[in-house]
Amino acid sequence: MDTKLGSLDACKPACSDMCSPANGTVSTIQGTVAPTVFNSPDATLGRHIARRLVQIGVTDVFSVPGDFNLTLLDHLIAEPGLNNVGCCNELNAGYAADGYARSRGVGACVVTFTVGGLSVLNAIAGAYSENLPVICIVGGPNSNDYGTNRILHHTIGLPDFSQELRCFQTVTCYQAVVNNLEDAHELIDTAISTALKECKPVYISVGCNLPAIPHPTFSREPVPFSLSPKISNKLGLEAAVEAAAEFLNKAVKPVLVGGPKLRVANASDAFVDLADASGYALAVMPSAKGLVPEYHPHFIGTYWGAVSTAFCSEIVESADAYLFAGPIFNDYSSVGYSLLLKKEKAIIVQPERVVIANGPAFGCVLMKDFLKALAKRIKHNPVSFENYHRIFVPDGHPLKSDPKEPLRVNVLFQHIQNMLSSETAVIAETGDSWFNCQKLKLPRGCGYEFQMQYGSIGWSVGATLGYAQAVPEKRVIACIGDGSFQVCNIILCLNISQPFYILNLVI
Repeated sequence: MDTKLGSLDACKPACSDMCSPANGTVSTIQGTVAPTVFNSPDATLGRHIARRLVQIGVTDVFSVPGDFNLTLLDHLIAEPGLNNVGCCNELNAGYAADGYARSRGVGACVVTFTVGGLSVLNAIAGAYSENLPVICIVGGPNSNDYGTNRILHHTIGLPDFSQELRCFQTVTCYQAVVNNLEDAHELIDTAISTALKECKPVYISVGCNLPAIPHPTFSREPVPFSLSPKISNKLGLEAAVEAAAEFLNKAVKPVLVGGPKLRVANASDAFVDLADASGYALAVMPSAKGLVPEYHPHFIGTYWGAVSTAFCSEIVESADAYLFAGPIFNDYSSVGYSLLLKKEKAIIVQPERVVIANGPAFGCVLMKDFLKALAKRIKHNPVSFENYHRIFVPDGHPLKSDPKEPLRVNVLFQHIQNMLSSETAVIAETGDSWFNCQKLKLPRGCGYEFQMQYGSIGWSVGATLGYAQAVPEKRVIACIGDGSFQVCNIILCLNISQPFYILNLVI
């Protein structure tokens, strides 16, 4: 079955069935577009890009104007379904597109050639590490300047227009350089569809003289294109499920641990279904906070080695079998590779692969399909959760502060905890906020985002703008902490139409 990209509900855009935002479900887009024929002046590349962005669910584009992208921006602004959000610099525009993609499933930013492209590059690298489809559009050189050996402004002073492209090749899954109109339609559509299929950023460079030139290939409303979803190898899926069920069903106290790749696999719901069916204790890795409901009756907290939620590591590391869904075992998440786990006890489920202990590995098996099928074969076994319940001691409450006493971190985060509801979302900055926000208990419907893999300091400010723009009905709480100076800033955004409220606290 194909996924058609056409008109869609602006509140539920899609990144195909193969990737989804952290705290929401990306819907399958199915729609039809009337074969509207435009008058020649409107049959332009700029309008085509604008319509494509709207079709895939982008209603806000984050940009920094520059003389190489002004004409393109004119066409994006002229699109009724698209809102241009001007940013102070390109890095924050990229961070905003990252935050937007986490909520909407896809984001977009527009910058100028080289000086803007190299500035936004860091944000695009972060989106790549987090499997976020961000469409990065750069206003490129005049198509007539290619091959002239001319030196352009906004560059490093060499007659080489490929420097920016080479930088983006390692942090995007597709690069399109549009310097003529004959193949522009194909390049644009291939780039956008690749971003949606791979759940990674793409780079599109558009010659600054091209967006306003009419061309016959743009004379009609863009026809919805189809994305064929990946499917599991049926025999491999059956074999993986059989082997995993046998492995888990003979265990005495197995546990489930969710990882960050649940997002790209769009498998959070299937993982919860498995937890319901199995009765196992349910934990998450720190980088997966927000992907698994913390109000689940068998949720035991964050598994983070020596700095885990109280009593969580004892249950996970004493289990005789554990299933990790979508883990990333880097130096951060493993606390310097100090986790007390044994390979022979583990089932590792990645988006397209299952590895069982020291034994067999199964490729071409989608995580979502595997977890759904395993839930039907697993025996109910609540022993690990019963063990947790037996040793669990509820958290205490921080002592009341004296009126003139400096504000303590535990008191501050108690206030933040009291703010959380289904109408809020938390954006946690790299540094101290990682650790303190892990202690927050997320109620049903509360969003949570942070960037643990890339860990770019400053990411949360732009990401808060993008996330809030995508879900204006939520109050977004950004916790920004710098571990070097022990400063914590709390930004409360009631909604994007109101000013930000900033409280700076030295702790």
